[in-house]
Amino acid sequence: MNDQKYSIELLNLKKRYGDFEAVHDLTLHVKKGSIFAFLGNNGAGKTTTIKMMTGQLRPTGGKVHILGQDIWEDRKARKQVGYVPDTPLLHEGLTAREMLWFVGGLYGIPLETARQRADQLLGQMGLSERADDLIRDFSLGMKRKMAIAAALIHKPEVLLLDEVTNGLDPRASREVKELIKEVAREGCTVFLTTHILDIVEELADTIAILHKGQLKIQGTLEELRSVVEMPNATLEQIFLSLTGEEGQGGSQACQTS
Repeated sequence: MNDQKYSIELLNLKKRYGDFEAVHDLTLHVKKGSIFAFLGNNGAGKTTTIKMMTGQLRPTGGKVHILGQDIWEDRKARKQVGYVPDTPLLHEGLTAREMLWFVGGLYGIPLETARQRADQLLGQMGLSERADDLIRDFSLGMKRKMAIAAALIHKPEVLLLDEVTNGLDPRASREVKELIKEVAREGCTVFLTTHILDIVEELADTIAILHKGQLKIQGTLEELRSVVEMPNATLEQIFLSLTGEEGQGGSQACQTS
């Protein structure tokens, strides 16, 4: 286990497209083992930031450190990250068990180890009875859980979750939330985006709100209330007050971008 205090450090991170700056001078420090919620409305720059964190998009400026290593200078640092995009990327012609074996192989995990790890994760996800069923026959909630299992097969120390509760029914949403809590209890740092602010209030240790590519605020919910001088405010009220989206109709104003 790396002895860094912070699992994730974004240092003056920037992304520019021509004259448009999608992410402006973003600095975040995410403590190891915490659940960190990264919020913002459409076009705020959240998905752009996550793509820079996962090595999909090169920053215009600044640094992305995972466990103290710059992912653009040391590509091995990326292996410490598990990533679940908003649309699960699964080979639906494989069974659940085969899918996890396949991903384990991509990470160079020995087959016997991958098999043991797959059985463990399928049990953790409540999917053991469906282990030999094709993924194409799974519900959306089951596919979300499969995507999380695939992201965890190599035991990453950082888990990035982009809108994993989108489109889930209440039972599936509850199961995914419990999984997130369990992963964090095991010491993995969870960095998530969601437009369902009730989930953030329930799960997150720290909250950051991004608006038009710039960090507006960061802290615990109580710290956010103190900064905006709204001691009894909900997260939704704080979000709307900071982003000027009062006319957007509740927590849906915080959709991913």
